[in-house]
Amino acid sequence: MKIQILGTGCTKCKKLTENARAAADQIGIDYEIEKVTDVSDIMEYGVMVTPALAVDGEVKLTGKVANVEEVKELIS
Repeated sequence: MKIQILGTGCTKCKKLTENARAAADQIGIDYEIEKVTDVSDIMEYGVMVTPALAVDGEVKLTGKVANVEEVKELIS
């Protein structure tokens, strides 16, 4: 599974990355985290508000830092 964090690298993006990693570890899945920081790449996903979370290229969340439990629901 590819988990993508879309954002410019702000504090919220970093926290979402931490939460996504913790959620995937708790579920016990095989995953890769990719950070998408280029604004034009982010816009290709249709994301206008960051941070955003995508799973295998599908945007699941925008404009919010999901906690670990919320991320678990989104990626499972």
